Amino acid sequence: MGQLEGKAAIITGGGSGIGKAIALAFAREGCGLAIAGRNAARLEAAANEMRAFGADVLAVPTDVTREAEVIALFERAMAHFGRLDILVNSSGAFDGGPLETLSLEAWNNVIGANLTGPFLCIREAFKIMKPAGGGRIINIGSISAQRTRENMAPYTASKFGIWGLTQAAALEGRDYGIAVSCLHPGNTLVERRIAGQAQGRREDIEPMFEPEVIARCALLMATLPPEANMLEAIVLPLQQKYLGRG
Repeated sequence: MGQLEGKAAIITGGGSGIGKAIALAFAREGCGLAIAGRNAARLEAAANEMRAFGADVLAVPTDVTREAEVIALFERAMAHFGRLDILVNSSGAFDGGPLETLSLEAWNNVIGANLTGPFLCIREAFKIMKPAGGGRIINIGSISAQRTRENMAPYTASKFGIWGLTQAAALEGRDYGIAVSCLHPGNTLVERRIAGQAQGRREDIEPMFEPEVIARCALLMATLPPEANMLEAIVLPLQQKYLGRG
């Protein structure tokens, strides 16, 4: 019997990168999944990979910055599974540049995907989890929530924000059996990083690990006993510069 047999999860950003790796790890453990993302074709292809493990998977094209689409995602998941045990907020956007030339559009795109989206999803999850007597929410942060780099104001601000949102939600959810955690990955070889390596970007030619490493940590968080919460975890390649980076 899988560790997540009989449970249901919503995973945003489930069509690629860290979100997909987490969804695959959950699928192997018997979890029912509603995976969300903006690219419908990529989402369905990822869902088929998860179904190969026997998982019940819904692929729900969703822009998490749009309130109506988030509400529809949760309604569809509940109509199909009848429960929600786990939410993983992994959708995200990455952009930056010198502050004096940074456009409002770039700022809003990153803040919307990385912070507003998780807020909307947490709000809908609380509506389900509070009456049900509990659940788990895992927010994918970044080591940029702890140590920033130059020219990364939108991303840094969003990841500092997700750590603050995690703490606020953990406090509000505590008395209702809802555990809220934040998982901060270091350099992870997602699609954006692979493209950056091909272009020779300096920050992408650094020690990296595969998304499956983060998925293992997310699975650990998701399978803790209900009386325990791993509030925050920082996971990075052993050789990555972190302390004193910049």
